[in-house]
Amino acid sequence: MAGKTDRDFALASDDALFLDFDGTLAGLQDDASSVSLVSGMDAVLVACAERVGGALAVLSGRDLSDLAKRVPAQLWRFGNHGLRRAAPNEHPSGTITSAPKELVAALQILAMRHPGVQLEPKGPVLAIHYRAAPALEAELGDALRLAIMPFPDYSVQHGKMVYEAKPGAANKGACLIKAMSASPFKGRRPVMIGDDTTDEDAFAAAQSLGGFAIKVGAGSTVAQHRLPSVTDVHELLTEFASA
Repeated sequence: MAGKTDRDFALASDDALFLDFDGTLAGLQDDASSVSLVSGMDAVLVACAERVGGALAVLSGRDLSDLAKRVPAQLWRFGNHGLRRAAPNEHPSGTITSAPKELVAALQILAMRHPGVQLEPKGPVLAIHYRAAPALEAELGDALRLAIMPFPDYSVQHGKMVYEAKPGAANKGACLIKAMSASPFKGRRPVMIGDDTTDEDAFAAAQSLGGFAIKVGAGSTVAQHRLPSVTDVHELLTEFASA
């Protein structure tokens, strides 16, 4: 499904909003550690959360502790593809199981072998970033799929200049469904906005629960709607916050 490019949709005060971070709320950067919200978006997100009775969550593949540094503390924050979460004004706490040591070691060697390739451990999820070495896309994908073969619970997901080795429980769709079973999200219409392959499960989950999904940017998607860019997401949220 290509996704629509129109704006024949609208956010409502009885929605539950789930927003990806990188490529959705903030533009992608070569250095993931430099990504931040543009000036004024903190206040917009808090205002949007107030309009939906607190039922707004930033749902990201980033580690929760990292995500919490980049978005307002007044929001729900779901990190590590939903494996870790923090309620509004709650400091991220607790520990999360790490990826198997043998897999970490194999991917460390893979990253060290190629300049411009970076390994990012996120609990049990391991990300291989290659934005600084795009010509290595096919080679890295083949090597990663080979490396996870001894680990049957792991699969490879290909995103924008990144591969992720993920266990089955790390799934944004499963996170969204679980969130919708409890307050403050329960009984609302789920809306998921994201830009990458890791968001597709959450798109499908939101739509299966009677809500809708918005894909940001180009690419095939199951989402019913589309916005061209991060700027358009900002405009949508700003309009909703001030309505």
